[in-house]
Amino acid sequence: MRSKNSADIDPALLARLTAARTSRRRFIGGGAAAAAALALGPTVLAACGSDSGSGSSSPTATDDGAPASGNLRISNWPLYMADGFIAAFQTATGLTVDYKEDYNDNEEWFAKAKEPLSRGQDIGADLVVPTQFMAARLNSLGWLNEISESRWTNKKNLLPELMDSPADSGRKFSAPYMSYMVGLAYNRAATGRDITKVDDLWDPAFKGKVSLFSDTQDGLGMIMQAQGNSPENADSKTVQQAVDLIREQKDRGQIRRFTGNDYSDDLAAGNLVIAQAYSGDVVQLQKDNPDLQFIVPESGGLTSIDTMVIPNSTKNKTAAEEWINYVYDRANYAKLIAFTQYVPVLSDMDAELDKLDPTLAKNELINPPQATRDKLATWPALTDEQTQEFNAAYAAVTGA
Repeated sequence: MRSKNSADIDPALLARLTAARTSRRRFIGGGAAAAAALALGPTVLAACGSDSGSGSSSPTATDDGAPASGNLRISNWPLYMADGFIAAFQTATGLTVDYKEDYNDNEEWFAKAKEPLSRGQDIGADLVVPTQFMAARLNSLGWLNEISESRWTNKKNLLPELMDSPADSGRKFSAPYMSYMVGLAYNRAATGRDITKVDDLWDPAFKGKVSLFSDTQDGLGMIMQAQGNSPENADSKTVQQAVDLIREQKDRGQIRRFTGNDYSDDLAAGNLVIAQAYSGDVVQLQKDNPDLQFIVPESGGLTSIDTMVIPNSTKNKTAAEEWINYVYDRANYAKLIAFTQYVPVLSDMDAELDKLDPTLAKNELINPPQATRDKLATWPALTDEQTQEFNAAYAAVTGA
């Protein structure tokens, strides 16, 4: 059911947008993927390697068409929700929301939820927001409910290219929430020139003032692209080729350190002049330092998506679908983008963003031009063997 009106944006929100704050992605860094792969152990890997649909999923109840009611439990990443948004949803729908910011890492969450999900038992959430690769894993195990088309009437607002994703063709089980770009951030005053390509990282003039991500996928992806390869069809050879180059540059002293999201402090302080970076972070950093720039390298960068899914153990599927549909109303979604500063997954957002802040739609880090979008690649859902192999190869260089 689509709401007729949204609450006006909270004045406190606009004030917060001008203040430095931690982005959602700051909770992901620090080599978590590599550590998680080692911590998962054979039990988890066996679960991940099951045939499609082998999980014990609860049968989806027949939709009687009645309005959603009751309580909705949401598990989301920290700092991923606009002020006043939940209250507006409750007012518009009559539902109550138990909202928790307790989704801090994909693999950590999976390790905790896999056993109850395999039995169709309650995990304490009716809707969760995993990154797309994790949503694909959950779906392959048969642990997600299909999202009802009749209740998701705003699905038509999704960007067409996201509708046809190999991760979920037709978007039957996962609703994209936010997108982000991985590229290069640099201090134009410090570099003395424009940065345009990955090879600029290796300029001797910047020795000891370069950082790369410790996360395997975010760290290696653009390096692979610069070598003429692609993370979209990664294999042992192309991953190792990228790792070898990074090892060579590390040994030369070119790389100051491998980071999570804490690169932003060094970049702002001048300790770094070029860093692999997330677009949403740089939007915030530019408020205090207009010399900071973000680019997608000529050879390409990465994009990834966090998605809303309904686990097989949900206690209120219709309420979860009501939430997804409410988020997909463009006026509502604009409030989320104004807060998070991430890339929208809905089409034709300019008019709604302009109503909140005319600078939002004009910011190419929030609203990338098609030429930039065309340069972005996405890692596919890797097998568990690939995940372990790639993480181990990169961790041998990063020390994560």
